[in-house]
Amino acid sequence: MCGIAGIQTLDGSSPSKEALDAMSRALVHRGPDGEGSHVSGGVGLVHRRLAIIDLETGAQPLEDSDGVVLVANAEIYNHVELRAELTEAQFKTNSDCEPILPLYRRHGAGFVERLRGMYAIALYDPATGELTLARDPFGIKPLYYAEVGVGFVFASEPSAIRASGMIETGQNEERRSELLQLQFTTGRDTVFEGIQRVLPGETIVVRQGRVIARHRKEALPGGAPSIFEERRALDMLDSTIADSVMVHQRADVPYGMFLSGGVDSAALLSLMAELNDEPVVAYTVGFEGESSDERKLAAVLARRLGAKHVPIEVTAQDFLQSLPLAVRAMDDPAADYAILPTYLLAAAAAKDVKVVLTGEGGDELLAGYGRYRSALRPTWLGGRAMRTRGVFDGLDILRSEGLGWRDGLVAAQSLAAVGGRTRLQIAQAIDCEDWLPNDLLTKVDRCLMAHGLEGRTPFLDPVVAAAVFRFDDRLKVKRGFGKYIFRRWLEKRLPEAQPFSKKRGFTVPVARWIHGSGARLGAMVARQPGVQEACAPDHVARMFETEGKRSGQAAWVLLFYALWHQIHIGGVAAEGDVFEVLDAG
Repeated sequence: MCGIAGIQTLDGSSPSKEALDAMSRALVHRGPDGEGSHVSGGVGLVHRRLAIIDLETGAQPLEDSDGVVLVANAEIYNHVELRAELTEAQFKTNSDCEPILPLYRRHGAGFVERLRGMYAIALYDPATGELTLARDPFGIKPLYYAEVGVGFVFASEPSAIRASGMIETGQNEERRSELLQLQFTTGRDTVFEGIQRVLPGETIVVRQGRVIARHRKEALPGGAPSIFEERRALDMLDSTIADSVMVHQRADVPYGMFLSGGVDSAALLSLMAELNDEPVVAYTVGFEGESSDERKLAAVLARRLGAKHVPIEVTAQDFLQSLPLAVRAMDDPAADYAILPTYLLAAAAAKDVKVVLTGEGGDELLAGYGRYRSALRPTWLGGRAMRTRGVFDGLDILRSEGLGWRDGLVAAQSLAAVGGRTRLQIAQAIDCEDWLPNDLLTKVDRCLMAHGLEGRTPFLDPVVAAAVFRFDDRLKVKRGFGKYIFRRWLEKRLPEAQPFSKKRGFTVPVARWIHGSGARLGAMVARQPGVQEACAPDHVARMFETEGKRSGQAAWVLLFYALWHQIHIGGVAAEGDVFEVLDAG
């Protein structure tokens, strides 16, 4: 995986070399294996490379005979099939990204319709003067942009756009409120005023430094369910997931996987073990003193499948010492309590491999979350809409608790409720619109790329999505279990995974860790300028000394935001432990 950035000027003048160099330096963690650049016609492109496929000749930018130039943060899993199909092309490399150039020649901006993979792409065509940006339908790979006084600037991370010096970014207060209440932000606008996301599945065309066209490729099929028979669904799971795992293993470097005690990663390990001659390297995180530690079951599965199991323990001391580093990676903030274990697990894996497969997306596509089962029930049986209560509702902490923080969710629901979808499908589609790309996938991307490690998500594959999203609701939710048909499939393949045991979830004991230093942390967080802007300081400290699920969640979000504001707004270096970073500046 890689990092990309670029500029197109309004007047066609050559982009600032200093700005391009600054963006490249800001992305070095995403691509420690090499760098490249291209400047022509008022456009400058930079690329930082993490070499995964075609280690010898796969450097970017790539350029075809017509002068069309490409930089990409991508893995195109069907590149082998595309090369066989594109008989008119004369390929110069074995790069998985090179087929994009002849696809563009054939289809223009519609080239994305033929791609199977995760990608953030920038392509400049000197014949039209157009810069085309594209992002994969699930938003696995990030891409951001800003329209500024001198033109258009884009990058893999907001921090690189800010490093260019081309934009003065304050905080977007609406997005800040959304972050605090939801723990992530929705839609196009980021928490940085003026910096926007290319939406998942979106292709935008830029000419003379301004966006002139937008197109969007949906991640999920439309319409009501069309697959109702259990036998057919089991067969489709067997073929589509196995095929996805196979193509997601295409790499010229060592790879492994993240193994939890859950059914998604158990299924991945089972298929990887079947498809590989060598033992799969499987990394599992666990927590000191937790009864819900997943390492025990993960070790059982690893032994059963002949995998090399690497357990990692995260302690309260790790939390205090390493949290600032994980927060530094989250420039587009998501206050997901799993950022620290993900960051530390990636640090361990990066010592051995350059690619890991992960289980993100299984719950969203196959309806694994309890909130989906609630969405199916009528209100008189306890059913309710998703995320109707914010983290701080009723806690008397925020200076303003307006309902604006739900506007993005309402917009996502409007987009999801199309084509005869069921209530369950709508709930799944809402999560795929914002929660998945702006929380889970942002966490995986930033925490892994901070260590030069690529994460791949076989469940978030267009072939898998086209099959399983069309399963009837009764195949997804049955007998009180979400992902029912998937559990049936795994029960036959790997009964040791205990797919019909009670869902354990992935619980990180942040509340316990915070409470251990509650009085000290509470006082320091309450004094932090960003927290004082958004919260009533007198009420902040008590959250850190009050036991309970809601107070623990609120304390975690406040601590995350205080650190994030110190590092990304205040410019404080993420050096030292939590206390030192909070006390700096």
